[in-house]
Amino acid sequence: MAQRPRYRFAPSPTGYFHVGGARTALYNWILALQTGGVFVLRIEDTDDSRNNPQWTQGILDALAWLGIDASDSHFEGPYFQSANTALHVEAAEKLFAQGAAYYCDLTSEDIQKRSKESGRPGYDGYSRDRKLGPGAGRVLRFKVPPGSTTVQDEVRGSVEFDNATIEDFVLLRGNGTPMFLLANVVDDITQGVTHVVRAEEHLPNAPKQQMIWRALGHQPPSWAHVPVLVNEQRKKLSKRRDKVAVEQYRDEGILAAAMKNYLMTLGWAPTGETEIVPFEKIVREFKLGSVNHSPAFFDIVKLQSFNAEYLRAMSVGEFIDACQPWLRGDKAPWQAGAYDAKVFAEMAPLVQTRVQLLQDVPGMVGFLFCELPTIDQAAFAKAFAPGWARPTLVEIRDEFANCVFTAEKLKLTVEAVGERHSLKLGKLQAPLRVAITGRSVGPPLFEPLVLLGRAAVLKRIDSALATRT
Repeated sequence: MAQRPRYRFAPSPTGYFHVGGARTALYNWILALQTGGVFVLRIEDTDDSRNNPQWTQGILDALAWLGIDASDSHFEGPYFQSANTALHVEAAEKLFAQGAAYYCDLTSEDIQKRSKESGRPGYDGYSRDRKLGPGAGRVLRFKVPPGSTTVQDEVRGSVEFDNATIEDFVLLRGNGTPMFLLANVVDDITQGVTHVVRAEEHLPNAPKQQMIWRALGHQPPSWAHVPVLVNEQRKKLSKRRDKVAVEQYRDEGILAAAMKNYLMTLGWAPTGETEIVPFEKIVREFKLGSVNHSPAFFDIVKLQSFNAEYLRAMSVGEFIDACQPWLRGDKAPWQAGAYDAKVFAEMAPLVQTRVQLLQDVPGMVGFLFCELPTIDQAAFAKAFAPGWARPTLVEIRDEFANCVFTAEKLKLTVEAVGERHSLKLGKLQAPLRVAITGRSVGPPLFEPLVLLGRAAVLKRIDSALATRT
């Protein structure tokens, strides 16, 4: 029976979960689903100075949010690289014993001095034939063979590396701890990894790791190096400069389905006229060979547009449920007990078509759950600047005090005032909107007036009329 393909995803727990890592994880997950394979999660936690358990949990939570389910039969792990240090060292000793590696006592300063004297950049293989054994401060280096190394890449095809351009790289540091290249290969071998799908920034590591695989007596995995994500300046996305944390987008109210769909369009596209497609279609159609070689632009505006489309596609009930974390508890901007679920249910269809992020919902409806709205002073000044603003609002207030209080009648009332003053509805209702909501933009105005009720509406108009800028 053929072995199940094993695709590994190996993030480091050194910060928030990067959107580029999320896309790579989705690639591996989808390929595991397509082939009946296994998604192997390995946490590469050997950098003690930067690792933090909260980042490990963040990775697990973000993967779960993306639908990469640890309880699924395709999921295995998480494994922790730090648990395998003895295996890494054992492999290094094996490479030394068979002559594929050697010890070197040159310091960084020694290497720089020799490089400057010879004019040859980097390490020159000085200790290859000195037959040094282990010792304090001595690193173990891999003996790069002559010739070339060809990496067969499912995205980039056949990539050939001249071994003369690859210096004898370090396997064990001077303190005996393993380097990333060695640990990565040993873990892959131990965990039976058959496919490595990762970002193209790791492509220069592939020939070195392939050499280690073969020196340890194993067939290298199938490689695939996918394009990196870049910002609008076409610079690689950076945690220090760019908004890259999956958790941040999740907390702003990007839906998991929208994020998955958008990430999968970065460097690849589903068939058909639209990029917004069900995840099941992506799973059916995705192929590594169809992934573009060029860096992919992570466009936040486009991601939000995707999210808006997913919000619109929800039923009203689904939308209401999705909004709840932002309407109740710590995220809610109003006092405890002020939220009225029935009022929001009436407003939800009006809000659903006007937001791109779930975090924007409270700002659209907050005026309904307070005694008086918080007034945006800039919006107030602009709306009440025209000479007609206060007199017409007084007329509207007087009409509202006596008219039938339905959305349709209230709109007709405001339109009638506008006709008397030769003002269009859009312009005339600006002072009314600020008086009622505190803002110059928001959902349709007249339905919320009915929800507030006549007394509350009149009180808000009176408060605005009494305000002087």
